[in-house]
Amino acid sequence: MQSKALKPEEYFIKDEPYYQSVGDEIKIFEAAYKQKLPILLKGPTGCGKTRFMEHMAWRLKRPLITVSCHDDLTASDLVGRFLISGGETVWVDGPLARSVRNGAICYLDEIVEARKDTTVVIHPLADDRRVLPMEKVGEIIEATPDFCLAISYNPGYQSVMKDLKQSTRQRFVALEFDYPDAALEAQIIVKETAIDLATAHQLVKFAHMTRDLKGSGLDEGASTRLLVHAAKLIHEDIAPVTACKTAISQALTDDSDMLNAMNELSSSLF
Repeated sequence: MQSKALKPEEYFIKDEPYYQSVGDEIKIFEAAYKQKLPILLKGPTGCGKTRFMEHMAWRLKRPLITVSCHDDLTASDLVGRFLISGGETVWVDGPLARSVRNGAICYLDEIVEARKDTTVVIHPLADDRRVLPMEKVGEIIEATPDFCLAISYNPGYQSVMKDLKQSTRQRFVALEFDYPDAALEAQIIVKETAIDLATAHQLVKFAHMTRDLKGSGLDEGASTRLLVHAAKLIHEDIAPVTACKTAISQALTDDSDMLNAMNELSSSLF
């Protein structure tokens, strides 16, 4: 069997990622980490959950292993598998096993997108046992004191078939995320892109207009992430209306009527 030691340049975050706190989320995360409690982040796409995890990994000086969950992600992808190497069959740890062995923060982003067997695997890590059964090799790994399990999902976007089960949810300390208030969101855009504050405020107004359309033609409104993308284009002298169209509207929908409506909204602001 072989396990992969973590290299600092791979998983440690050297420079502080910019994150603007909107409540007690930093204090709660630090308390949960100290008490070895797993953490659930829930909130809409692009509201800052991943940036928050990067900030906390930097703050706690722990390596961060992020797994973007998807329909084909299996328990073996997380735990590990046998592979052929040099004519021999060897066991290679997956990202979850490496995190457990090395005391890293393992962040499973959009956990409900993964196959159902993945949530079963994390249950023993998310309660008082803090162990990872390795059935294929007959080993049980005990998590080091520094290990932390964090997961995220978007409760407003998931279907009933992809909701997080209560048996999983109740193992976690939950932190709810949302888009910041207008003033703070504008400040974040300025900090991330160096555009002027007035333009940032107009982008935030446009975002609120699209968020009001959620459920009335849009699955999701413009996220803070998309606003930052648009602002970066504006910073490079792309016209604001064009930036909104390419970085926001086109990212949200392919419906021609909805695109025309959003283009009219951005034209009215810029």
